[in-house]
Formats: sequence, C-alpha cells, structure tokens
Amino acid sequence: MEPLNIRTDALRYRGLIGTGGIGSGAFFALEGDHTLGREESRAGRFLDRKDYCKLHIIAHYVSVLTGGDFRTVPVGMVGDDAPGRRLIEEMRDAGMDTQHVRAAAGEQTLYSFCFIYPNGEGGNMTVDDSASSHVDAAAVRDAESEFVSMGAAGIALAAPEVPLEARAELLKLATEHGLLRTASFTSGELTQPAIKSMLADTDVLAINVDEAAVIADAEPDDSPEAIVDVAASSLRRIQPDIIVSITAGSHGNWIAAGDSLAYLPAVDTQVVSTAGAGDAHFSGLLVGLAAGLVPIEAQHLARLVATLSVTSPHTIKADVDRVTLAAFAREHEVELPDSVARLLENPS
Repeated sequence: MEPLNIRTDALRYRGLIGTGGIGSGAFFALEGDHTLGREESRAGRFLDRKDYCKLHIIAHYVSVLTGGDFRTVPVGMVGDDAPGRRLIEEMRDAGMDTQHVRAAAGEQTLYSFCFIYPNGEGGNMTVDDSASSHVDAAAVRDAESEFVSMGAAGIALAAPEVPLEARAELLKLATEHGLLRTASFTSGELTQPAIKSMLADTDVLAINVDEAAVIADAEPDDSPEAIVDVAASSLRRIQPDIIVSITAGSHGNWIAAGDSLAYLPAVDTQVVSTAGAGDAHFSGLLVGLAAGLVPIEAQHLARLVATLSVTSPHTIKADVDRVTLAAFAREHEVELPDSVARLLENPS
C-alpha cells in the first residue's frame, strides 16, 4: 500500500484513538421482490461481499493513507472466536495498533446478516448482544495512557456500534487531554437524551442527510439543501465551533465550518455498492485534517476516498491508497485543490 505524500513535519495530528463496532457480516441475495413474510422460506444465494463494522472501516483507511508516521489505535472488543481473531489480524495487517482490542471469552463477534432484494433494496439483522455491545466506559479508560501520550497531536473518534456510554467517556477523555474530538451517530441515537452533551464535546461531526434531518426536525419533503442548512445552524447553537460534514449520496455533500457552508457535487462513477461509503468519507476527512488541510480541502479528499470505495462490492475497498486515488481522480477528471493534489503525488 502507498500512503499519501504527507511530510512528517506537515502532520497536524500524529495519531488517532477511537472506539466503535468491530465485526463482520454476510450479504444474501433473495429471489423475488416481494417482502419477506413472517413464516416464509425463501431461496437465494450468498454474495461475494465482505462486510465490516464502522470503527474497522474508518480506522482502516486512516491507517493505510497516513502511513507509518501516524498511529491508529482502535479500542473495542471482539469475541474469542475465529471471526474475531481474523478481524484483529486484518487490522494489524493494515498497520493498526490493536493492543486495546480485546478478544472476550464467551462472547461472539459483532455480526450482521444483510438481505437484498433483486431491485437493490433490502435490510439487515444485527446481533445485539455481541462483544461490541459490552464495550463500556471502563474499557475506554483502560486506554487513557494513549490519550495522555497523544494530547493535542491526537484525534479521538467516537463511532457507532458500541454503547453511547463508551463513546461519551472517549469524548470526555479527549476533552481532558486536548485531542481533536470527532464523532458520528445514527438517526436513532440522535434522539437520545445524552446526545446533546456529547455533541457539545464534539469538534468534528460526520453524518448523512437522514441523520441531519433528525437534527433539523425536518419534514419528509424538505430538500437536502434545506435540511443541511437547518442542521448546521442547530449544531452551532450546541457547539459554536463544530465542523459538520454531511453526505447525501448522489446529491453530493456539504461541509460547515464556522459560518461557512460549502457544497461539493457527487463524482459520477459506476456504483457497485454504497455500503461503507459514509465511513470511507469520514476517514478521508480525518486524514485530510491530520495532514493539515483546512476543512473544505479535507472534504475534497473525503469525497474522493468515498467515491472510490463505492466501486467495490466490499465495505472496505482493500486497494485504496495514494496510487489508486490519484488514478481514479485522473480518470474521472475530479477537480481537486492543489493541497489535495500534492498529497496524491509520488513522493519520489
């Protein structure tokens, strides 16, 4: 893998510590478009697609794109089972420091079974008592030495698929030790009482337009632009300095920083699967900020990483690196700021 061309002396941040879901899943293509019945047996086939959970996806791209001068430290839990051991090995292969990923005896690794109808719609069933569901505040505090050592040169990431308690503790420790505090939340989580205080402890928030609609208390027929504008304003009232990245698939994406709100259109490409695209986008944003880019420049990198990711059937596109990003940008004539283009240059 070829990391981005980031000079060591240009790194604004030198490490990331994050918590969130670590797990895998399977995709099953159903025969017939009618909705699966309560007692129905339905034929279908497993698809050759690899599914990963949120922390793993985000941390993977951060690790491979930043290279050896940047530490990526996931905090989480898998089962002491074959899938869990495989996931830890894959994370190590991507360059992550997995000393704070615990393999818990008697627990099963987070697993999701995704079913897909022929028209592309579908749903999923996810284990709700997996090892990830047992990640608590104590597990995060066990890694406090990492927060101390990273300090203001570190990024803290709070991602879904572990309890809010653990993520609130991560943001609290990040506040105490001066790390950049970053987070994402699901639509359902954004209605929880604890969310307002967690948003107040967040410097960078990555959400999609459906999640933004919850924040904006939007009507079903509101336009994405209207939702984004109201959501950004609402979030600034909670945390005046928050940076908000909002994705909306083919409608493009927005970045709000201070009083500015910038829009980037989607890049036209052949989409194989959008699963994991939002997490890929978030990782590109974090890499850009770590490399010293301003938010709108980092958003350009995020868009590029996410767009390349949707050309893969898997939720992690294993060959995303400097070379493949540069080739994709050339092939699709993606306009990039000079600062982003330099990151894609061959360092030699």
